[in-house]
Amino acid sequence: MSKRGYGSGALYEKDGVWYGRWHTASGSRPHRRVGLARRPGSRDGFTRSQAERELRRLMDADEVVRSKDRAAPTFAELGAMLEARLQSLGRKRSTIETVESHIRIHIAPWFGELGVDQIDEAKVEAFVAALGRTGRSSKTVRNVMGTLHSLFELARRRKIVRANPCQLVELPKADTSDAAMRFLDQADLEALLRTAPRADASGAQQAWWRVERVMYLTAAMTGMRQGELLALRWADIDWPAQKVRVHANYVRGEFGSPKSRRSVRAIPLGRRVVAELDALQRDSPWNADGDLVFANPQSGRPMDRSKVLKRFKAACKRAAVKQVRFHDLRHTFGTRIAGSGEVPMRTLQEWMGHRDFKTTQIYADYQPGAREAEMVDAAFEPRESMDQFVDQSEHNWDQLRGSETQ
Repeated sequence: MSKRGYGSGALYEKDGVWYGRWHTASGSRPHRRVGLARRPGSRDGFTRSQAERELRRLMDADEVVRSKDRAAPTFAELGAMLEARLQSLGRKRSTIETVESHIRIHIAPWFGELGVDQIDEAKVEAFVAALGRTGRSSKTVRNVMGTLHSLFELARRRKIVRANPCQLVELPKADTSDAAMRFLDQADLEALLRTAPRADASGAQQAWWRVERVMYLTAAMTGMRQGELLALRWADIDWPAQKVRVHANYVRGEFGSPKSRRSVRAIPLGRRVVAELDALQRDSPWNADGDLVFANPQSGRPMDRSKVLKRFKAACKRAAVKQVRFHDLRHTFGTRIAGSGEVPMRTLQEWMGHRDFKTTQIYADYQPGAREAEMVDAAFEPRESMDQFVDQSEHNWDQLRGSETQ
């Protein structure tokens, strides 16, 4: 008997009779008689292909009967199953926490005590519309729907539902407009870097500022993500090559690998960043190769992300610059490098660690085109020579018509 795909059952012949057995979602293993096996030259009984079809019919009918006898799990219950599965697969803690948050905040409250087998495409579309009405961004809606899709896929694999109703639901388009992307221009960045705490501030505040000021500059001039900066160690800086090598991330209290395979990368360091990092290392008590570059100045441990954000917003307010997210320092790097016109977009993709080139394309509008301005100027320049040519042609034509009439 040839090996069959998991979940498709097993068909075998014994004493002229086809038999089948399979696993159910509840863990049982039914064993059924399928029918007589057809003998050569006879028209009675099932051929193998006919027995395969009959086995599938028996499996489907058995599943329908069993589904009537058990209540399908709610989304809260199915969510617990999904989280357990993600843990068994070794997924990152941040991924599992994100899934748990989507289910607890959005999915379970909306669908309530309904079983997953009671949800169709129309109910999913209503859920998407409700998320939009609450002002959620298209990115948030798409992320939450990704979790909902995973829930239904788990339910489908366990034969709780027959199909995934998320597959045909239209999602809002990803927002890649300039309005969704903020960044600091050079003047704002310099103002931010100059805005030290007041002279009478405590020593602790001054110590935090010495570290975080260099972190702001490094973020803006390398495009590194906040988690990558918080995980950066002195050994990751290649001083002779003037590069920083990114291979770790710190998110939600846990060190791990970067966001994607492409996020493991080397980024060139400008002279200004090299000088600031060198001064920070000499000034910091946490300056061994294994120490964190942007460590808590009091303990040497990783900084608290929420407190970093709070101090960053306070610095923006002191500098009187527009309020941006810490992540927008990454956009500052992308727009400035693209706007220089000196770096190919594929290289920018590598430096920023984007998995998909489409993500890098959001900076394409800031890249100057070759001679575009000159071409526009040429199209609107006064064309005196052409005007003179047209005038001369009209004069010659008038002369010709006059000679013909004479």
